[in-house]
Parts: sequence; C-alpha cells; structure tokens
Amino acid sequence: MKKNVIKWVLPVLVLLNACKKNDQPVTTAPLLQPAKGVYILSEGGFAANNSKLAYRDTAGLVSGDFFLQQNPSLTAGLGDLGNDMIIYGSKMYIVMNGSGNVTVLNAATGTLISQVSFGGSGTSNKNPRYALGANGKVYVTGWDNSVSVIDTTSLSITGTALVGATPEGLAISGNYLYVANSGGLNYPDYDSTVSVVDLTTMLEIKKIKVGLNPQKIEVNSAGKVYVTAYGDAFAAVPVPATVSIINSSTKLLESTLGSDYQFDHVRIFNDIAYFYNNYGGSNIKMYNTLTNSLIRNNFITDGTLITTSYGLNIDEQNGDVYVTDSKDFVTAGEVTCFSAGGVRKFSFSIAPGVNPNKVLFVR
Repeated sequence: MKKNVIKWVLPVLVLLNACKKNDQPVTTAPLLQPAKGVYILSEGGFAANNSKLAYRDTAGLVSGDFFLQQNPSLTAGLGDLGNDMIIYGSKMYIVMNGSGNVTVLNAATGTLISQVSFGGSGTSNKNPRYALGANGKVYVTGWDNSVSVIDTTSLSITGTALVGATPEGLAISGNYLYVANSGGLNYPDYDSTVSVVDLTTMLEIKKIKVGLNPQKIEVNSAGKVYVTAYGDAFAAVPVPATVSIINSSTKLLESTLGSDYQFDHVRIFNDIAYFYNNYGGSNIKMYNTLTNSLIRNNFITDGTLITTSYGLNIDEQNGDVYVTDSKDFVTAGEVTCFSAGGVRKFSFSIAPGVNPNKVLFVR
C-alpha cells in the first residue's frame, strides 16, 4: 500500500533455496545491458485480497499473475495489500500489509520458500509496510510502532526495535537506521519525526523533527538523508508535502526544500533524486543532491503521459527508469520504461494487477 493509512481510512470513515547467514545483495559489473526480466508488484485494492506479482521477460511477454503461475498449488494467491518488495541475496521478500506476513520467494524462479508471519490478518496483525536488506538481515517496519529484524537463514523474526508512531519508509546510513514515523493511524494527529536506530543495539537513540506525516527515505553518497512527507491535504488549513534533508554525520535536520518541492515520494540513484507524488499528478522532478540544484522540472522529455505515477524504480545497470501508473486505482495498471534521458522505450499492462507500486530487476 503505497499511501499511508489515510488513503484507505478516510473512505471507510466517510461511508468505513535458503541462503547463507551473510546473504548479500546480488551485484554485477555495469554492463549497460537491461535486466533479463522485471518483477512488478501490484498492491491491489483495500481489503480486496487481490495483490499480484507480474513478470516481464526480455521478449516483452508479460505474465500478469506470475506468483500463481509458479506456485499453482497456492490457489489463494499472494494475499491482501502487497506494499513493498525487495531482492536480497537469492531471495525476494514481499511485504503483505493486509495479510500480515512477508512472503519469501526464490528470486530467480518466483517459487515460494516461506512466509514470515507478522501476526496474520487478525487483530494481532503488525501490518508490515516496507523492507530493507543489509548485514545479512531484512528490516521491516510495522504499524505497531516497530522495526522487525528477519534472519535471512532461519526466515524468522529475531529482533525488534521500538520507533515512533505508524512507521513507513526506512534507510541506512553508516551503522544507523532512519525510520519515517508517519503517525497515520493516529489521524488527524500525524507524527512528524524520523527515528534513528543504532543497528548494533537495535535501540532508538533519537528522533529528528521533519515534515508532517513522513513517508519515504533515501540516502545519497554524501550521507544526506532525504525524507518526503505527505503533509495533510484534508486539514482545515491544508499542510503541503515537504522534502527534508538530514545530515547523517550530525543527525540533525539540515534543511527543508522550498515550495517548489512539495513531493511525498523520492527515489535516489547516482545522487540524482526523482521526486513525485504518488496520489496526485504525474510530474517527476529531477534534483542533483550533491550540487543542490534542479536538473529538470519534469524527467519525462518526450511528452509521454502518465495518469498517476504510483512508483518509480531504476535499472541500476543501464539507468532505465520504470514508472508505474495506477490509472484510476481500480482498473489494471501499467508500467512505462524510459531512458535515462526521459524518452519512452516501451509500456506494458500488468493486468489483472491493480495499483502497481514496485519494480525489481532480474540479472
């Protein structure tokens, strides 16, 4: 679920094979070749139990429900609200917010290895949100105000850090984990902090004040931590989205970008930040995080139209940018691949997937 809880709660209120211990990310030399294939996660609709994992190969063939194709005995499918996925080592970890688990697949084949329970879909559901792999572990935020640690060998939760309210995105700089505390479940009393967690002790050492309702976090090569926040568009006096910058050396808020940067999502690649709003419009702004300067007001240079930019991921081997389009949040979504220069290369539907939010690359 790419938006935080307010996207779903408001309508309701208005109506209601195993890896080694040090499993590390797969890395390859920059051959400037596209990925062999791409996985696309679609979160589906709220409480609709219709998350999908699609796969597109280099010939352009798309399997819209690759998970069931590769796991035909699992007729129930992925489950409810696939919010995030990562590839770490030889495994893919899919964070199922509504179903309350992290589904672990073989990254090469898409076959099921295990499911790590976060309380299931009942009242004990920790509602896992976002994942990050590092140090032979996978760190997962949960709406019970925690970050859980999954051991990549035993595929079990081996530790927990307590953070702020309704945590969302997370990133690592040095030996510290930065966690965006949205406070979304406390609407309208949002949080506006980032928790800093010592990875050695898994203890929160401080909170840093940022924009209202923070969501995504990315780090550049200089250790600057970029935090995008939704604000509150429904307040009596609307609060706009913001971009805050934390200095990871001092662990202090360094600056907040001006009114030209009212964006709630960010992805950083080669120190270039791509800012966008995943629930309103399609503009994607490019910003150089080392020179603190605008590159382009809109990344897309050929006039290609995206209805609603819901996710953005980059093939780090050749620089291609994949933008997921949620369309009207009900019908099947679409993915468009652009060159690094913002020119469309190809587009494809991921039907029956609804609300595509993440693209991963197979080497």
